Amino acid sequence: MQQEAAFSPGVVYKRLWGYTRNYWLMFVVGIVGVSLDAAMQAVFIRFVEPLIDRVFVAKDAEYGLWLAGGVLVVVVLRIIGHFSGVYGMEWTGRRVVADLRRELFTSYLHLPATFYDRNSAGQLISKLAYNSEQVAQAATKAVISAFRDIMLLTYLLIVMLSINPGLTAVMLLLVPVVALIVTTISRKFRKISRNIQDSMGDVAHVTEEAVVGHHVVKVFLGLDSEQKRFDRVNERTRRLQMRMVATHMISSSMVQLAAGLAMVVLLLVATRPAMLGQITAGTFTAIFFAMVATIPPLKRLTTVQSQMQKGIAAAESIFAVIDSEKEEDTGTEAPRRVRGEVEFVDLSFRYAASEKPILENINLRLPAGSVTALVGPSGSGKSTLAGLLPRFYSYTQGSILLDGRELSMYGLNNLRAQIALVSQNVVLFNDTIAGNIAYGALVDSDRDAVVRAATAAHAMEFIEQLPEGLDTRLGEGGTMLSGGQRQRLAIARALLKDAPLLILDEATSALDTAAERVIQKALKEVMKNRTTLVIAHRLSTIESADQVIVLSQGRVAEAGTHAELLLRGEVYAHLHQTQFSGQG
Repeated sequence: MQQEAAFSPGVVYKRLWGYTRNYWLMFVVGIVGVSLDAAMQAVFIRFVEPLIDRVFVAKDAEYGLWLAGGVLVVVVLRIIGHFSGVYGMEWTGRRVVADLRRELFTSYLHLPATFYDRNSAGQLISKLAYNSEQVAQAATKAVISAFRDIMLLTYLLIVMLSINPGLTAVMLLLVPVVALIVTTISRKFRKISRNIQDSMGDVAHVTEEAVVGHHVVKVFLGLDSEQKRFDRVNERTRRLQMRMVATHMISSSMVQLAAGLAMVVLLLVATRPAMLGQITAGTFTAIFFAMVATIPPLKRLTTVQSQMQKGIAAAESIFAVIDSEKEEDTGTEAPRRVRGEVEFVDLSFRYAASEKPILENINLRLPAGSVTALVGPSGSGKSTLAGLLPRFYSYTQGSILLDGRELSMYGLNNLRAQIALVSQNVVLFNDTIAGNIAYGALVDSDRDAVVRAATAAHAMEFIEQLPEGLDTRLGEGGTMLSGGQRQRLAIARALLKDAPLLILDEATSALDTAAERVIQKALKEVMKNRTTLVIAHRLSTIESADQVIVLSQGRVAEAGTHAELLLRGEVYAHLHQTQFSGQG
């Protein structure tokens, strides 16, 4: 209930108005322009009465000349009003949406890893692309149309009242009918809009999975199943869109019916003998034209209502992300470089949706400058334990100490500045090779330092063969490179960072045996004088570690050197026999 109250339509638009206030000057220009445009449309209608009664009935030719001049002025003012109104409103609306998109993207950068565990990339991209565009429509076209039509209806009402208040009362019959329609339909629009946005997110998600996993889809003959998945969400989206269209057409038709009935009543009243003696042809024609002129803006207001409700529903989903709890960063410690001693004390961790702990009662000490290998069966918690060190997740019990201080005491950016990471899922960006090595905080690195890092990672062997060397653009995801080449670039990035803590999450998993031997030499050098946590499935990495930690079902099953654990003949010895014996 609190969530619904927080995102009621009034609250959403009040919040959007907070963005608009930053650009109030252009907004005022837009309001004045739209108002001027609407006023000039009403003035055209007001000219009808004197045009008929004075020019054509009374044969006043001189007044006709003045009227022609007035029409010219009205045309010029309407052009000025229309241009300034649309441009001012569009400019303001697009700035608001640009700010909203920027704030949403900033939220994506600062949200914790648990948020991404709960939401698919397709859904999040859809919010940034599709949902924000719905807000743009509500903040630009809908606002322009709403202001213009409301002002036009107001000015037309003033015109009719100035001509004949009695006949104008017929027009007021429309007010309660239109109000009832708008109130009833708006709730329906908003509900359908939410469903459409969720459905568009599903379309993006299914498409993303099929595109990213196209090799698996083709090899395992999943084309038909993926087509069926897409057809289901695509058809659902189509039906929701048609439901929106049907709802809009019903509301528009009801407004048109109400307006038609009002015109019938106007004709019945105006043609009564008592009324015929009181009004002139010009009076009746002007009021009739004014009433006819109210029908299009009344119908457009129902269209605007659908756009408004789409925008409200879209803004709700965007604000929900923006208001999501960000990564906690209360630390103040900011050492230039830590020694690198890490200690896990009675550490436990569980995911929010999981009843069973992923890690339980972990007690480990990683001396500064040492190499610790984590081994264990899949799902034993190795990657989760490594992910707690950069605070991707917040542990639920116990503590992690870095140089004797709790991790939360360090500023988040400072903590992560002390850590280099090479994971099995290499992330490369649509940039040059040099830009991918010298990424983020490393962007100002010396070119020679980039070359040295690439050379140490044995990446220059293939980089030099590329058309533009280090300046070769990789394209999206670096798909032009092999898995081993991408992994070498990730290692070069970690080497360039030269951090006191190094996490290698199966960093050599994509390399063949010959390439791994070369990389191991580079890693052996980079591991010197820094604390290294290695998640490995290969014997060569484990043998050289200062200590080997065996995890099983989220607990430390064994700890010791490679030789010591083999002599014990327990869990590690069994793992060695089943997983590593064929690697000799």
